[in-house]
Amino acid sequence: MKKLKLILIGGGDRGSCYLKYLDMCPEKFSLEAIAEPVKEKRDFLKCKYNVPENMCFESYEDIFRMPKFADIVMICTQDKMHFDPGMKAIDKGYHILLEKPISPLPEECYALSESARKNGVKVMVCFVLRYTPFYRTIKKIIDDGKLGEIMNVVHTEAVGNVHMSHSFVRGNWSREADSAPMILAKCCHDTDLFQWLLSEPCTRVQSFGTLTHFTEKNKPEGAPARCLDGCPYQDTCFYYAPSLYRIDTTEVGHFRAIVANKFNPTDEEVDLALVNSPYGRCVYQCDNDVVDHQIVNAQFGDNKILTLTMSGFNKGGRCTTIMGTKGELRTDEDAQTMYLYEFATRKTTQVYDPELAAKVTVGGHGGGDAGIMHDLYDYVAEDKPSDSISDISAYCMSHLIAFAAEEARKTGKVIDMKEYINGLGK
Repeated sequence: MKKLKLILIGGGDRGSCYLKYLDMCPEKFSLEAIAEPVKEKRDFLKCKYNVPENMCFESYEDIFRMPKFADIVMICTQDKMHFDPGMKAIDKGYHILLEKPISPLPEECYALSESARKNGVKVMVCFVLRYTPFYRTIKKIIDDGKLGEIMNVVHTEAVGNVHMSHSFVRGNWSREADSAPMILAKCCHDTDLFQWLLSEPCTRVQSFGTLTHFTEKNKPEGAPARCLDGCPYQDTCFYYAPSLYRIDTTEVGHFRAIVANKFNPTDEEVDLALVNSPYGRCVYQCDNDVVDHQIVNAQFGDNKILTLTMSGFNKGGRCTTIMGTKGELRTDEDAQTMYLYEFATRKTTQVYDPELAAKVTVGGHGGGDAGIMHDLYDYVAEDKPSDSISDISAYCMSHLIAFAAEEARKTGKVIDMKEYINGLGK
């Protein structure tokens, strides 16, 4: 078996999650170099994966000054830091695992796509839901014709109130200028998912949404700008930072590492970070400007209609109902349940075994992190793309749906996708 050599650019939450696959299948990959500006993270990954000191860098620029020495570059930096290392990797002839989104700018999405195509570089964008047993089961049910022709899809992207406060109010994705519109940063997973599941292009888009709750007007009287500055509501506020981040549960465990900017932080290290970091701010006194709830209505092909609801006011998870001419499929990703009602029999059956995901939980996303690494190996080492893999041009279209939805939200118009794409000059 050929062992593929990896370069990791960005050793934070997402990059380290993908690397967990190496613990499970060390015969497939080796980590050859790391570019990560935070020394503690860099040193942690260096020791764990036996990377030589002289192949550990603060900047990815140092890596691209060297002759090509690996097979794949994993780009797991922040949203606005994907395009430049991506183009440099293509110029060097590296295949790429690219964290989503490709870029917050449509022109950069196109440029990277065209460059990869011209240079024969394989790019897998990390739409990891495609690689989960859960969504692969949905895809098979649709492709096998059990639902007949799809008419309607009702899909909820339940962000979760904790995740909303952490990432999109206090955190790295709270401001559009620093990252991307909410519908791209969070929901390009979903726009990609339905382009893939429905196997037809998106033709029209409409959207509504606002930032309503996490604003200054909802600040409780007397609440300080930072939670640790004597907040009188610390016993009742859902978002009081110390009580939120001190609880090392599955729900907030990986958020703690982001707050402290290091792996496996102690309570003391988390508390220290909350004194000055953005994560110690009152959620009603941040500089956030992305929406906290949004709906997208989209048409695929001539008659398939999707309603996508994104909301930060829930526990979290995705729920989907797919309605066709032969049956209805109701799914709950968080509960790992999937029920098929067939018109022919008038019976409802459970059509998913939740133990499938339990077998591939390395990384996260219901097995998607491990699944994408498994398929990445087959794609690059053996030139065997799975049904979950698309050409990068399809990944670009997923982004364009989100870009069009944001324009529709801001203008109040129904966006014709052909006209929108033509307007971009593509």
